[in-house]
Amino acid sequence: MPRNIYIVLFVLIMIALIVSVDILFFKNRFLERLMANIGIVLVFVAFYLRFLKKL
Repeated sequence: MPRNIYIVLFVLIMIALIVSVDILFFKNRFLERLMANIGIVLVFVAFYLRFLKKL
């Protein structure tokens, strides 16, 4: 049960970070926003595979 809570919290933090970066920095720039979002998701995937997959 705690593993599911960590994953839900992890996804919510990722979504909040992506939305805040989009609003604060890349409001009218599509390609830069897309690249930043992909980079954020890749960092979160790497963090998940390194630390949270073992829980």
